[in-house]
Amino acid sequence: MVRLTNGGLSRLAEREGFIVAYPNGIDKHWNDGRGADETGWRAQGENVDDVGFVSALIEELVKTQNADPRRVYVTGVSNGGQMAHRLACEISGKIAAIAPVIAQMPAYFSPRCKPARPVSVLMMPGTKDPLVPWEGGTIRLGRRTFGRVLSAAETVAFWTRRNACPAPPETSWEPDRDPSDGTRVRKEAYRGCGNGAEVVLYAIEGGGHTWPGGRQYLPESIVGKVSRDIDAAGVMWEFFKKHRRD
Repeated sequence: MVRLTNGGLSRLAEREGFIVAYPNGIDKHWNDGRGADETGWRAQGENVDDVGFVSALIEELVKTQNADPRRVYVTGVSNGGQMAHRLACEISGKIAAIAPVIAQMPAYFSPRCKPARPVSVLMMPGTKDPLVPWEGGTIRLGRRTFGRVLSAAETVAFWTRRNACPAPPETSWEPDRDPSDGTRVRKEAYRGCGNGAEVVLYAIEGGGHTWPGGRQYLPESIVGKVSRDIDAAGVMWEFFKKHRRD
């Protein structure tokens, strides 16, 4: 994560005075709620209790590092972003907001998502993501498949329903800071949701399976384009710090 984000979260943590933690999943995978037969990963196959692990980590950081229990936030990329969705569903009493990047809600898990309270959600999917499809469906890498996800629109609708958000959203375009990157960023913000929650979509038009403002970690032919119009770390921190649990 540090390499992928060009250290953006760590620099922000030092400057803004918050704690950033980088937990590791089993074999670099998280049990994000996809079924055991969907990924072939140990995390799903052994039904690893990653929800319990992250919940215990939060308690540890509150106890030993003076973390504010009202201001706990989760982000992640791809499998980690899907894990963020699951955590908002299952331990909403400990999390104020999530920011999944290039990750919609796992289709297999969505019927079981019943958060106890509203959780603010910021999403950053790429419309040209070759792995996690913007329109929903099967996650693919080469010939391998890794389960199914809801579409970006379905995932936004999922959270706006559960957070009791009024429609329609406020829609705007972010400045085209790098015209050469082949992307534009459209913002849809649902405000006035239950308990002051928000649901915000940053649609990375033309973006691939990448962290906005991060590294081109694999060739564009495999993962698509990196947007240089926004810095994901900075955007999510501005979103996070507006939200806290009651």
